[in-house]
Amino acid sequence: MDYTSLSSLDELKEKTAAPTPCLVYFSHHQCNVCKVLRPKVRDLIANNFPEMMLYYVNTMEHPDMAGQFSVFSVPTILVFFEGREYIRESRHVNLSTFRERLEKLYRIYYQ
Repeated sequence: MDYTSLSSLDELKEKTAAPTPCLVYFSHHQCNVCKVLRPKVRDLIANNFPEMMLYYVNTMEHPDMAGQFSVFSVPTILVFFEGREYIRESRHVNLSTFRERLEKLYRIYYQ
């Protein structure tokens, strides 16, 4: 599973409002932290949360999308369940803490 790039605000709103859980990764190509973190997040989701959709937004190409979702730094990770934002992580993302928070939500959603 890999990220699906989103290129319009309408598309982003549609994906995050869907009943399927999703993760949106906001970043850009000049972010060195993002280059390391992005594949780790992808692998974490693919190996542990197979029902979750992965989306990517390039904040340099689509600043309007970042602004509408109040994303002002990269990387920023947003997790949605049934159209509602439950997790927001920015800049310094601790993957083990992120995984624990996501596991709790995922377990509730898929019980």
